[in-house]
Amino acid sequence: MLSKFIVALLVLALLGLPVAAVLVILALLIEAFIMPIPIHAMIGSITWEAGRSDLLFSVPLFVLMGELLLLSGVAARMYAALLPWLGWLPGRLMHTNIATCTLFAATSGSSVATAATVGTVAIPQIKKLGYNERLFLGSLAAGGTLGILIPPSINMIIYGALTNTSIPQLYLGGFLPGFLLAGLFMLTILIACLIRPAWGGRSERYSWGQRLGGLKDLLPPIGLFLLVVGSIYAGWATATEAAALGVLAALGLCVWSRQLSFALLHKAFEDTMRTTAMIMLILAAAFFLNFAVVLTGLVRQLTDVITAMHATPQQTVLVVVLVYLVLGCVLDVLSMTVLTVPVLTPIMVALGYDAVWFGILVMLVSEAALITPPVGMNAYVIQSLRTGGRIEDVFIGTLPFLLAMLVTIAAITFWPDIVMVLPRTMR
Repeated sequence: MLSKFIVALLVLALLGLPVAAVLVILALLIEAFIMPIPIHAMIGSITWEAGRSDLLFSVPLFVLMGELLLLSGVAARMYAALLPWLGWLPGRLMHTNIATCTLFAATSGSSVATAATVGTVAIPQIKKLGYNERLFLGSLAAGGTLGILIPPSINMIIYGALTNTSIPQLYLGGFLPGFLLAGLFMLTILIACLIRPAWGGRSERYSWGQRLGGLKDLLPPIGLFLLVVGSIYAGWATATEAAALGVLAALGLCVWSRQLSFALLHKAFEDTMRTTAMIMLILAAAFFLNFAVVLTGLVRQLTDVITAMHATPQQTVLVVVLVYLVLGCVLDVLSMTVLTVPVLTPIMVALGYDAVWFGILVMLVSEAALITPPVGMNAYVIQSLRTGGRIEDVFIGTLPFLLAMLVTIAAITFWPDIVMVLPRTMR
């Protein structure tokens, strides 16, 4: 039964159906052929339960905060401020891509928004300054994935809601791996441009006046990060309250940058409603499918399969990572998370892994899914910002950064304290 379920999932996903439809169809197939229980009669109550979690109220607020920052031009000013500090390194603007993505991820919580925002600013510089196009595009697609891992992260909120895991502890757990991965991305660029200096573009000189003068544009996003994430860590606000504070602060930044207008608010609210509706529809469908899966005993079967392997915990992690990498080729990140997390988390906890640690592992493998073909969302976002060229160029450019992600996954597997050292301070 487990193998049939997996085959049905992959077939429906490859047909190109909307993800929410795939999840509901799977649940109805279970009802029709496996469990003769009227599961469809419970879809109303299941959908209501899926959406009434207080924690999920923070999702539209974080989405709105990201949209306001995206439209207010914060990223463009951050990019200009960071460039004089990083422009001397081999790879120059590509290091600025990663640094800007890191800072913007720490305020937006969305990988797609991070990739789109920084890509809009950076892509025109590729031919102007003679960069290797593939590596440059790869740095933008990979850098954008940091929005999942570095707090505040919308995906971590979804994971916390699905597993009843503390959001502050998840945020603390993602802090060190997130900046470790950003550092490995920059190291990847450095090594590539030392081997092939021509890939790093033409050098430009910057004065100390330019460096110091741009610092004022870094203070607002850093202040926003401290307000949102710091209020959660300090226990002054819940995730939902912190998201509301973030929206108010983002509105303040729009006023400060003289970008606030009715057109901006209309665009931000419209995009927020569209994104939130998509997230909640997928969540409701996933809860419906998970209810059906629990009734069939598929979770127990999967547990029995893993137990029968007689694998060590680290070997089990390897299997889980491979499963996620395969699923990432046919499912988007949110769908993959809501489909697998309720099933796999109890198994990993039973093996002795902390739910916070497993959450960070899920975020890392989800990042890989964002840049692997054929569904790698960030790659398509970057491609959409180009005036020409093939999507293959973006995917090829992400390969060195995918290796850096795998190194980070290995690091947190062999040294779990990279994730757990900060969350333990809250216990």
